[in-house]
Amino acid sequence: MTDSEEIAWIPWFCKQRGHEFFCEVDEDYIQDKFNLSFLDSNVSNYRRALEVILDLDTGSGTDAPTEAELEHCAEKLYGLIHARFILTNRGIDLMMEKYQKGLFGYCPRVFCQRQPVLPIGLSDNPGEDMVRVFCPKCNDVYLPKSARHSAIDGAFFGTGFPHMFFMVRPEARPKRAKQKFVPRCVLYGFKIHQMAHRSPNDLNSYLYKEQQPPDVDSQ
Repeated sequence: MTDSEEIAWIPWFCKQRGHEFFCEVDEDYIQDKFNLSFLDSNVSNYRRALEVILDLDTGSGTDAPTEAELEHCAEKLYGLIHARFILTNRGIDLMMEKYQKGLFGYCPRVFCQRQPVLPIGLSDNPGEDMVRVFCPKCNDVYLPKSARHSAIDGAFFGTGFPHMFFMVRPEARPKRAKQKFVPRCVLYGFKIHQMAHRSPNDLNSYLYKEQQPPDVDSQ
């Protein structure tokens, strides 16, 4: 690959298979130190990882991490920056484009009628849980349909992203699903008694009480 064909790290990372949930964070956002406050305590080789993300000369040294270690640190740092960026107006606009195209997938619930979903984390601490998808129609969370998305850390999207998304873009919020599944109470033409849904112990207790003579008030 020639120098003219080289691609910057951020678009390269976002175009990797399995990284479709990520949007491209603006370099101006990353270069503002205020936006990266306290992230240096969460990522090892922070300075080197930041240089990788911004395509700067990482230099060399006797204590330099291996390429694989540095790449892992860069991916973790970018993910944590990404979780902050998508809460901004610019980040929400980029995620809105993906949401409208259904790139995050659709709710598996039948009565939600293929409602587009949004990525969400169940923890803001990296390494605790993988990414999930949130359906704004039934207000529930599900596993991503594709296994390649299930390997993404949920902290890279955060626990509050869908809620901020719809606060900024309320017109995108769908109406709540009113239709609910109700099990049929008829089998082979016969109505099923409500006791059939109870455990055997409950049924025995019910039959025992039915067989007892009525109480007679003492004189």
